[in-house]
Amino acid sequence: MNDLSFPTLTAPSRPGLAGHITRVATYYNPRTWKEKGWWWTSGLFLITYLVIVVILGIYWSRSPGTFDVHEKALALAGYDKTMLVPGTATVAAAIGIGEVILDKPGGYLTNDITPPGVYLDNIPNWEFGALTAWRDLNNSLRNDFSRAQSQSVEDPDLQVAQPQANYNSDSWIFPSTESEYGKAVTALRHYFTRLTDKKAQDGQFFARADNLTAYLEVVEKRLGSLAQRLSFAVGQAKLNTDLAGDPNARQSTPVASLSQTKTSWFRIDDVFFEARGYTWGLLHSLQAMEIDFQPVLKDKNALVSLQQIVRELQNTQNTLWSPLILNGTGFGPMANHSLVMASYISRVNAAVTDLRSLLKTG
Repeated sequence: MNDLSFPTLTAPSRPGLAGHITRVATYYNPRTWKEKGWWWTSGLFLITYLVIVVILGIYWSRSPGTFDVHEKALALAGYDKTMLVPGTATVAAAIGIGEVILDKPGGYLTNDITPPGVYLDNIPNWEFGALTAWRDLNNSLRNDFSRAQSQSVEDPDLQVAQPQANYNSDSWIFPSTESEYGKAVTALRHYFTRLTDKKAQDGQFFARADNLTAYLEVVEKRLGSLAQRLSFAVGQAKLNTDLAGDPNARQSTPVASLSQTKTSWFRIDDVFFEARGYTWGLLHSLQAMEIDFQPVLKDKNALVSLQQIVRELQNTQNTLWSPLILNGTGFGPMANHSLVMASYISRVNAAVTDLRSLLKTG
């Protein structure tokens, strides 16, 4: 009988088991977990940071609301109505405008070099417009409202406030823009205090028709420029009228008799928010002057004209519901926010011209 040979039985081979065990051991290795923890922590921190930056950017991009200039003057006077002399409302408006520029959500953003301020452009343009209105008001306070005549001495506090308000708007290193504008606000507060202390030879404010007229002349030019720049959003052919009305007039550089003007698509929202900022500052200035110059305005039968200007300026501050500044054609299906703003500003400009005429001849 032949011997039968049987094959040797062995355990089935499991080639993937060792690799699996290695992977499990690596997965549960404390060193591996530590490395993964650093990655997870870094990623979570980055995502959280980006979310916070975006939310802050949206919040900081909201245009500031208006404030009550009469209430501001009362607060500065310690709620003593007997201290509200001519000029206190106008100076309170100047103080309030400066404080809002510096202390609104996000603070002053034009000179920011870190997110989210560095990538925002709507509020920095709004700040530039509000700054222009603030600087014009400070300039008039120093050169007109606080002086009885051209040979009178300048007020010492306004000698500080006016140049400080004109400091470079985008300086982030020493001295920073905020610190210089803060000095202007402090000087205005000192001037307000001197107005209300009833000392005969201290701070003065002269509410005269010629002083108000001088301020409105500057306002008229600002509004005319803004209305033109806003209307250029749709582009138009413009005739050169620079020398119209004077046959002997000349200019330094010849220009074409017909030119095409159109604001760049990237600049449309910049001009819009600059105009919104300027009209915001002008609104508070004129609301204050309605109080301080009321006897003069009534005497010229011009009070209602100023009230109408204030009403039109309030329309420029209406809530903007669109997330973008739209630039539709003049009579197209899409809105054109620039033309709407230009319409309000043009009406204000025409009313300011009429008011100046009333102050001179009314």
